[in-house]
Amino acid sequence: MSTAPVRSKPPRSSPARPGAASRHRKRSLARPTWRSKRAWAAVVAVWAMVVLVFGWAVAEYGGVKSPAQAGAWLANAAGDLGTWSDAWANPAQIVSAAVASPAGAYSNPLRGVSGLVPERIDDGVDFTGTGPVYALGDAVVTSATGTNFGWPGGGWITYRLTGGPAAGLVVYVAEDITPAVAVGQRVSSSTVVGTMFDGGDGIETGWAQATGLSAESELPEAGGIGGLGPFPTLVGTNFDELLQSLGVPAAPNRTQPASGLLPAAYPVSW
Repeated sequence: MSTAPVRSKPPRSSPARPGAASRHRKRSLARPTWRSKRAWAAVVAVWAMVVLVFGWAVAEYGGVKSPAQAGAWLANAAGDLGTWSDAWANPAQIVSAAVASPAGAYSNPLRGVSGLVPERIDDGVDFTGTGPVYALGDAVVTSATGTNFGWPGGGWITYRLTGGPAAGLVVYVAEDITPAVAVGQRVSSSTVVGTMFDGGDGIETGWAQATGLSAESELPEAGGIGGLGPFPTLVGTNFDELLQSLGVPAAPNRTQPASGLLPAAYPVSW
């Protein structure tokens, strides 16, 4: 997201007696040699792995709902072809490629936070705790400031996802957070984008506007819901569902009726 080595042919030798070489190479049809047995075993193992991985892929991506999601999945799959083409000679590599394929495009961004407590869904999802906050996945940072006074605590970080089912969408992390990245920086799920501190407000994270100026829920196409609610917003609930799929505890108001609209570009299941 190899080129076969060139093998030189051995020099051809002349047999001592006509037909002797061919008789020497002739193998019994009744008893395959250990080499042919090993070759068949390798073929069976590879095909079994292919069937397993194909079935997993269908189960994982059968829920793709939109052309945008399908395009993102195809782009990721194309990027993995090199990994797969190099793996055929080694089943362990095939397993590694399966683990690294699009199902693992995103990781729990709050996995390093100590004392993590989910609070509520509003424009995004609120949490308290302290510690590092990671990017969801491969992305490019579009905003990074610790002095955005439009949000309690002042922190404001946005990044545009470049892979996975939400490729092209923008994520924000706001309020009690100190940026650890710079605008234009490429990040991955192993990159700490900011450090969450105990400033009394906690953090809020969710879907940002494409411009990175504020939360997506404030736009007309999302219902025009600002900081006074009504909450939870449908955009915020969608982001909470993504976080839940990655192992983040669910927000306490997740079962309440959601307000607003979910723009067409957003996946509806994770």
